[in-house]
Amino acid sequence: MTRTNICRNGLAAVSGLLSGCAALAVAELVSAAVRPEAGPVTAVGGAAIDRTPAGVKDWAIRSFGTNDKLVLQLGILATLAAFALMLGLVALRFRRVGSAGVLLFGVVGAASAVGRPDSTGAVDGLPSFAGAIAGAALLYALVGRLTARREAADAGAELGWDRRGFLATAGAAALVSAGAGALGRGLNTSRGKDAVASRAAVNLPAPGSPAAAVPAGARLRAPGISSFTTPNKDFYRVDTALVVPKVDATRWRLRIHGKGVTRPVTYTFQDLLARELIERDITLTCVSNEVGGPYVGNARWIGVRLADLLREAGVRPPRRGGPADQLVARSVDGMTLGTPVDDVMDGRDAMLAVGMNGEPLPLVHGFPVRMIVPGLYGYVSACKWIEDIELTTFADYDPYWVKRKWARKAPIKTQSRIDTPKPFARPAAGTVMVAGVAWAQHRGIGRVEIRVDDGPWRPADLAAQATTDTWRQWSYPWKATPGSHTLTVRATDRTGELQTDRRARTIPDGASGRHSVVVTVD
Repeated sequence: MTRTNICRNGLAAVSGLLSGCAALAVAELVSAAVRPEAGPVTAVGGAAIDRTPAGVKDWAIRSFGTNDKLVLQLGILATLAAFALMLGLVALRFRRVGSAGVLLFGVVGAASAVGRPDSTGAVDGLPSFAGAIAGAALLYALVGRLTARREAADAGAELGWDRRGFLATAGAAALVSAGAGALGRGLNTSRGKDAVASRAAVNLPAPGSPAAAVPAGARLRAPGISSFTTPNKDFYRVDTALVVPKVDATRWRLRIHGKGVTRPVTYTFQDLLARELIERDITLTCVSNEVGGPYVGNARWIGVRLADLLREAGVRPPRRGGPADQLVARSVDGMTLGTPVDDVMDGRDAMLAVGMNGEPLPLVHGFPVRMIVPGLYGYVSACKWIEDIELTTFADYDPYWVKRKWARKAPIKTQSRIDTPKPFARPAAGTVMVAGVAWAQHRGIGRVEIRVDDGPWRPADLAAQATTDTWRQWSYPWKATPGSHTLTVRATDRTGELQTDRRARTIPDGASGRHSVVVTVD
């Protein structure tokens, strides 16, 4: 292969990449006129999440934590870049085929956008189509510059290419793409300004039923232990939204309807703030939390009793003859969660929360309103950005995660975690403070025990129990001797149920087993 051919092949690949960038930039700009969620990367990413097996999603959360969405987006972009490079090389030999390949990606992006649960219709496919047309046209033009015959003085001149025309077209395309992409991102960002402004304008009323004061003994001072209240910035986030929904509270509405609802009703955000609010300390746990994992946190929530809203709509729980046994909560991003109606209406502090740790809900945690039901894993209880509540039955409807083989009902299992010392720590011989947290929401923690290696179980010192809906801190002064040791913790809830030692995956209804850490004492 001649140097000229190598150069042309390289520039053909670059042409494909430039065309792909142009397609994404134009799509970003058009999505600003439609909605940010209709952009091809977001749409394809959402479709990928929807079609990914539950075990793979669980692995992604374990491996990448709250960065799982960023990893997915980077993976999509890397895949698109690889295909764009390949299409550039194809177009050098089959110009129309390469351009058609770009159009095909537009079809995939459009189909993904239109097929999303939160799709607003065919218009959601417009960004991908517009971007694909722009990308295909650019690739056709750039490759045309690479395959043009140079004017030659004699009929035997070799096939050449228009260097000056190619560089001019490529440079202009790069500048226009960068500008379109930046403008699109700016416009999409500005669309969220109303939501940010509406949040800033919220003045949470004083709760009519304030949270009980946290007992002085509920907060231990052991270095390294999780704080009793998890700051908002540190609270875990696990959801499927690639783009955090930005909902203007002044335009937000909640509809309650369905089986057994004798008075369908729609609420505004101000309607909720005008009602009596309750304030409670509640620990939330994600079903994807492995034994000893980080996806659990405790916050002080303020909101409206959900059971009161349901009763006013005429809802009766099944135990009192109501026809609906499942409450389906729908988010603005299309997510659906199914919750047992009996659990929502059995007297626990189930709420539509509007505040978290003394401030309006952060955008990433569901502003303006999210649902919370103590004692149930988040995937059946903690709908963020909620906008619709439908009363139905478990027999009639499978929500998002149930369709993916997770359990229909998911009470949180009794669990405990060692926060300190960390795995593979090297503490000095002597007294080492072992400490952590235990939780069994809506039942409470009655006892925590520690075992060193294969020795007997020893009772840990328990912090005061704030409420049965919060986690409980514990500590154990260990007389550490030199060598390698395994520390294991187990908890017993207030019903007398002992945390099992049987290891189970997170799927289908939460992980089980006992947390242990290995340390080496010097």
